[in-house]
Amino acid sequence: MENFIVSARKYRPASFDTVVGQLSITSTLRNAILNRQLAQAYLFCGPRGVGKTTCARIFAKTINCMNPGPQAEPCNECESCRAFNTGRSLNIHELDAASNNSVDDIRSLVDQVRILPQIGKYSVYIIDEVHMLSTSAFNAFLKTLEEPPAHAVFILATTEKHKILPTILSRCQIYDFNRMKAGDTVSHLKYIAEKEGIKAESEALDVIAQKADGAMRDALSIFDQVVSFCGPELTYAKVIENLNVLDYEYYFRLTDLFREGKVGESFLLFNEILEKGFDAGHLLAGLGKHFRDVLVARDSATLQLLEVSAGIRERYVQQAADTPVDFLYEALRVTDQCEGQYKVRMDKKLCIEITLIKLCQILELKKKI
Repeated sequence: MENFIVSARKYRPASFDTVVGQLSITSTLRNAILNRQLAQAYLFCGPRGVGKTTCARIFAKTINCMNPGPQAEPCNECESCRAFNTGRSLNIHELDAASNNSVDDIRSLVDQVRILPQIGKYSVYIIDEVHMLSTSAFNAFLKTLEEPPAHAVFILATTEKHKILPTILSRCQIYDFNRMKAGDTVSHLKYIAEKEGIKAESEALDVIAQKADGAMRDALSIFDQVVSFCGPELTYAKVIENLNVLDYEYYFRLTDLFREGKVGESFLLFNEILEKGFDAGHLLAGLGKHFRDVLVARDSATLQLLEVSAGIRERYVQQAADTPVDFLYEALRVTDQCEGQYKVRMDKKLCIEITLIKLCQILELKKKI
């Protein structure tokens, strides 16, 4: 039986051109290579799963390539590139600071730095989760980071820049990676689906992108999961069933009921949601986000902030046109107030039901004023 390779590894970018959603960073790194303006130390920081370690590896591979292309792309043919592609490169050293965070680990790395590279010009040291190093380990690393040998390049990666000592930050070029936009994630998932011969509805991929919350690696892991469940055809209905995500339709229906002041029907719909196994707290958070999205959809200038597929965007625009802005402001205030109370209330279901009543009364109370 053929070994399965997860999508996050199988489609891991191998060049700057294939990195998704980080154009400003890849362009800067590419220009630094072309202009031969390499720093001795870099700090890549940003959310998880957005390409920090991937960019570090591509950078390390490219600066050691013996025949780089005109746009600083590795040739994949020289000995250095072949060694990198097969995982046997002696020029690239990776250290996981989460499990190797002691002074002895750093001293061992410092001793290794003195060794000249066997192939290529640079020895590249990628230290992942660098914020996990102890203070004494940081101090032991400081002198080497300030005055490294000419052949050494350090690339530090972290999700928590604020935990790194200022003395370390001052010695690095800092690159802040962005969380992935839903549109970029959906586009990349479409590309992978086509490569794998999978038919996928845009709405289904949009749900995966929303669930991943800006992390491409998470999106690819979720994609593999839903493909295992759905098979070669990803539909919106099957994806929300597998991921236990509440259908957008419920939020649209609830908002219509609030606007019409139908307390009883909103109670029944709330009960239907609970019977499907959804958590009341997640519904509350989803309602707040839905009201925000409807508010954003009212103005064509802010519509770009709505990270959903084209079909669902039309639904938001339609509901926004039918919903007074005063209702949305008050609905956001009511849901925010309920979220504060929800954590401490003993009867959480009653807390939500009182909120539903308040939401149904918003327009009725405004008529009496």
